[in-house]
Amino acid sequence: MSEHILSISEAQKKLTRLPEQFEKDPEAVRVTRYGKLVMAILPYNTYKSLLEAIDALQETIEILKDEELMATFHESDKVLQNGETVDWEDAKRELGLA
Repeated sequence: MSEHILSISEAQKKLTRLPEQFEKDPEAVRVTRYGKLVMAILPYNTYKSLLEAIDALQETIEILKDEELMATFHESDKVLQNGETVDWEDAKRELGLA
């Protein structure tokens, strides 16, 4: 994995060549100003994957914050661990689905 760090003036000069660089090496390019990292330029597919991962994490956090849902989940997990299951055909009959 190579590391790409450019100064902001270098990034300005090389910006139009970055798409070709990303085809060869999709590693993000970090950009510095006055020696301090200030931004990153990355391939669109990487950006899109990061957004999808963030969305998934936010959904997971919302689920974990729902106390009632998590209590039901933990209760259901205990029921499964104890082998307290109901046959699918019996469940359908009880629910009026069969």
